[in-house]
Amino acid sequence: MLVQKDFNYTPKNKNRMLHIYLPDDYNKSTKSYPVFYFFDGHNLFVDAHATYGKSWGLADYLKKKRTKIIICGIECGHEGDERLDEYCPYKLEKAFGHSLSGLGAATLQWIVDEVKPFMDENFRTLPDRLNTGIAGSSMGGLMSLYAILHHNDVFSMAGCLSSSIGICMKELEREIKNSTLDPKTRIYLSYGTEEMKFFSRRISLDKKNEKLKGLIEKKGVSSIMIYEQEGGEHCERDWEKQNPIFIPFLLNKKKSSK
Repeated sequence: MLVQKDFNYTPKNKNRMLHIYLPDDYNKSTKSYPVFYFFDGHNLFVDAHATYGKSWGLADYLKKKRTKIIICGIECGHEGDERLDEYCPYKLEKAFGHSLSGLGAATLQWIVDEVKPFMDENFRTLPDRLNTGIAGSSMGGLMSLYAILHHNDVFSMAGCLSSSIGICMKELEREIKNSTLDPKTRIYLSYGTEEMKFFSRRISLDKKNEKLKGLIEKKGVSSIMIYEQEGGEHCERDWEKQNPIFIPFLLNKKKSSK
């Protein structure tokens, strides 16, 4: 079951749509469920809502595999460079040809202080950190990694698909070194082998992800996975193919077949 809810994004005092997925048995039981907060919520469930006409197919996957979780997909702003700014946690003079103000830090605080309390008050959630995850792709993947480092008391799981880590490696390295991570943290990192063709200079995504993984492991986290998607591009079609990989990993369940 999908529910849409307009929700005030206080950093800009604008509405941002929440795309909420509830398990099929939600209205037939009194059970409470783990919750994942996803960035780019409009791209998750319905092709017609997706920016490029293709979603992650998450609702279909969860129904097929009978995975009982709630997903709160948070839509970004679509005017100009809003998405880049809202999903970058650091102030950067130059990223993808833009100057970014680092509004992502405020976006994450909004999720923690306003969106999560709304979900916990209005839906039957399991609100503790062990049952709370965050995920996204591209800039949303970067935000998910930032979230697990900056708010590890709230999130125990992070799905970081094709994360835009190249624009702020120094900031992320500093963030990891200054963080305190609970050993019961699970992190999924991924990249597609075809993604590097989008950049003017070859970016070693494998080396960058391995470096971050090593730094995180030094903080006591052992449940961290890097997935190299052979032939994977920077698009929803290929992120959908990772549903059977990253969701079971984060939930600490056996990998599901496609």
